Amino acid sequence: MIGLNHYLILGTCLFGIGIYGVLAKRNAVAVLMSIELMLNAVNINFVAVNRFIRPDEVLGQLFAIFVIVVAAAEVAVGLALILSIFRHTKSVNLHDFNLLKW
Repeated sequence: MIGLNHYLILGTCLFGIGIYGVLAKRNAVAVLMSIELMLNAVNINFVAVNRFIRPDEVLGQLFAIFVIVVAAAEVAVGLALILSIFRHTKSVNLHDFNLLKW
């Protein structure tokens, strides 16, 4: 039987993989994908806790939908910024993004 602990462990593992991707990757697109992985791990935790703690309410699903909407907006803005910087510097390496330095 799959219980709440299994879902929480899965969410924690996915979140850890996402943090590793954010800290270790140099490619801006890979960092955005890692952030999305972290947000999906949070969604798994929201839905799992809602299902096992309060199955008669839909608050966890509503939070998950809100996170999905925010994640979609974040990806759209982030990808637009990355494309704009790529046109200027011809690179998506995060170490090359020093446009705001004096």
